[in-house]
Order: sequence, then C-alpha cells, then structure tokens
Amino acid sequence: MFKKIHKGIEMTGQFFRNEFRDIRKDSGAILILVGALMIYPIVYAIAYKSEVVRELKTTIVDLDRTTTSHQLIKMLEGAEQIEINRVAASLDEARNDFFEGNSGGIVVIPQNFEKDILNGKQSNVSVFADGSYFLIYRQLLGGSVKAVGTFSAGVEIKKLMMEGKTYNQASQLRDPLVADLHFWFNPASGYGSFVMPGIIIIILQQTLLIGIGMVGGTGKEKKRDSFLVPVALKKGGVLPILFGKSLSYLAIYAVNCVFTMIWIHSWFNYPNQGSYLTVLILTLPFLLSVIFMGITVSVLFKRRESSITFMVFLSPIVVFLSGLSWPASSISPIVYNLAHLFPSTIMIPAYMRVRTMGVGLHEIRHEYWQMLILMGFYFCTAALALYFSALHNSKKALKASSDL
Repeated sequence: MFKKIHKGIEMTGQFFRNEFRDIRKDSGAILILVGALMIYPIVYAIAYKSEVVRELKTTIVDLDRTTTSHQLIKMLEGAEQIEINRVAASLDEARNDFFEGNSGGIVVIPQNFEKDILNGKQSNVSVFADGSYFLIYRQLLGGSVKAVGTFSAGVEIKKLMMEGKTYNQASQLRDPLVADLHFWFNPASGYGSFVMPGIIIIILQQTLLIGIGMVGGTGKEKKRDSFLVPVALKKGGVLPILFGKSLSYLAIYAVNCVFTMIWIHSWFNYPNQGSYLTVLILTLPFLLSVIFMGITVSVLFKRRESSITFMVFLSPIVVFLSGLSWPASSISPIVYNLAHLFPSTIMIPAYMRVRTMGVGLHEIRHEYWQMLILMGFYFCTAALALYFSALHNSKKALKASSDL
C-alpha cells in the first residue's frame, strides 16, 4: 500500500514536470496562459477607467434666443454628462452635426420659450438622443432631464417667492417629498467597477481552457505518450496523470490570480470589500473545476488549433450566460441552468458579492457547494477521459510492439 502511494506521488511529480516542460516549450501556450492574462485585464481596465460616459458632445438648437433660453443652456453646459458642441440656428443644422458624427444628441429649445414661462404656460424642451447606443442614450437623456428639471424647479420657486413665500417655503411647496438616495457598493455607478470583476473571471476561465486544449492538441499532433498509464499502477493509474497535469496549471494560475484579483483591483481602485481568505477559498475550487473541465475537453482535440476555434466560439456564449451583459433573471431558466456547466456562471455572482459587498463564505454557501459539486463532476469526467485515452494508447502501443 505504502509503496503504491509512494509510487503514485512520484509519478504525480513526474507528470507535473512533464506538463510544465511541455507548457514551457510551447510559445503559443505561454502567450495564452501568461501573456493574455497580463494584457487583457489591463486593456479592459484602461478602457473602462473613466467608469461612466461623460461630456457627450451635444448640439443645442435655440429657437427662442432670449435671456431665459441662455440660462437653460448654461445649466445644460454645467451637466457632467453634456459637452455643448455648438448652438445651431436650426434643427437641420443640428441633424447634419448628428449624422456626421459631430454630436451624440440634440436639445431643442422652442420658440416663445421665455414668453410661455412668463405667462405661466407649459413649454416643452425636446431631447433627441442616439437610442442605438444605450450608454450614450442613457447619459445624454439623464443629463438633459436633470438640467431641465432643475431649471423648471427654479422657475416655480421664483413664482412662489413672488407670491410672498420664503425660499424654504417655496422649496418645500415645490418638492414636498424628497428622495434620500444611497448608492451601495458602487457609489459612482461606474460601469468598470460593475463589469471588470466578472470579466476577470471569464478571462481566467477561457485562457485556461484554451491553453490546456492547445497543450493537449500539441501532444496529439506530436504523438506523445503522456496519456499512457504506467505499468506499475493498475487501479487508479490515471490519477497521477490527472493530479500532475492539474497541479502544473494550478501553479501557473495561482500567480495569475494574484495579478488579476489583487494587483488589478488595487491599481484601478475596484471595489474590494471582502477578505482575501474568502476569495482564496472561493477561487480554488473554481480553478480546479476549470482545469478538470479543460483536461476533459482537451482529450477530444487532435490539433492545437481546434481548441482555439472551439473556445473562441464558446466565449460570447459564456459572457452572455454569465449575467454580465443581460440579467440572469431574464434568461430562460432551462438555458441558465445548462449554463451552470461553465464554472464562471457560478463563480461570477459569488465573486462579485464577495469583492463588492464584502459578504463572507456563509452568505455564498449555496454557490460554493455548487462549485464543489461541479469540481467533483469534472474531476470524474477528466479521470474517465484520461482513462479511455490511456486505454486507447495502450492498445496502440501493444499492437505496435506485437507487429515488431
């Protein structure tokens, strides 16, 4: 028994060294497993550094050209979402600016704007925004509505003060109910702070799957015997292979996780409310699930390029089903349940709650148990995949020796 255990540990170390050597000699695998993890998070983080869309170029059409309309333009100019491109003389000029790409929206101040306000009539300010670009549309519309609302409140308060009310009384009559807003966990409502933790998880998963597939495909192309079960091990003979391979990738991605989950978060000031111990406990089964999944799938690839094609095809699906680009509650339950075959689907909501909300392991226990079950499932599939591959290679080796 002890001899078998000792032999198993020895073989695990041997396969660990062999796999590490294969990775080191494969420049493409190094580029994916190491280089991509350095490049992609930094590129995405820099792209989302501004967090929210600000200073959108907007064309103003002032058809009234009065002191009151100029006051409204000043308020629009003061909104952080809006940068006034120019004040056009007509709507046709503003349309030309928009279609030529010189502005992202149009605000039209109508004729008789000042006259209607002084006479106590309602006046409508028109806002035209590019609805095909959601972020631009939302920010431009929000900034315009806020500026016009503030201007409207000022007009009403002045009227009430002219009737003899004090400023405080006029303000209370204008807004009898005031909303006290609190933005938890992401005070700036930044898009980068929301999306980057999830993107980091997807990058970790997809690069790891592609890298494992490339190394496995290269082994098939060069007809290496790395899947042969040693003669000294009968039962459980594939376990040293599985453990050795898994540990080599786990060692590489332990360093990658430090870079992406600690340094990137720190450099770009992403929310970091949870403890690193909770992150570590959550990340370990996630990485092992991805590694076992990658080993399972890598057995199927006969060429290294096949893994890249297959995983690149899966990447948009993984992003969509992760709940980052579309709420999970709005995805078909059947499709979303199937998406739990990807470790990232379980990991992303749990990881984001730990990092942004500061929850502990107890609050994410359901996701953690799901991850452990998935890890066990892929461990079994990886062991079976290696076993049948080893059995197939053993038969080929026996046939070749008998032919000699």
